[in-house]
Amino acid sequence: MTFVVNENCIKCKYTDCVEVCPVDCFHEGPNMLVIDPDECIDCTLCEPECPVEAIKSEDDLTDDEQHLLSLNADLSREWPVINEMKDPPSDADEWKDKPDKLQYLER
Repeated sequence: MTFVVNENCIKCKYTDCVEVCPVDCFHEGPNMLVIDPDECIDCTLCEPECPVEAIKSEDDLTDDEQHLLSLNADLSREWPVINEMKDPPSDADEWKDKPDKLQYLER
């Protein structure tokens, strides 16, 4: 089992989660983080750290969210590892409660 980052992270990109990850499974893109499912050890440490609830267990994904498994896997192969906390984007708070953000994903 793995955890995945969902679209709540898009344009927020809070990095509280990377500080607690013991295996460096987070990867950073232009405006979102993803989790490498091959590296994630299901430790659950990251999930409560996310201020926008953008991290879910794959077991808790709805049918409409199943695509997030392959999205995280694919992008983690393209994006570099992030293992240190960074400041979020200056407008992150404005984006944190907006729905349907997948259209804003930058690859």
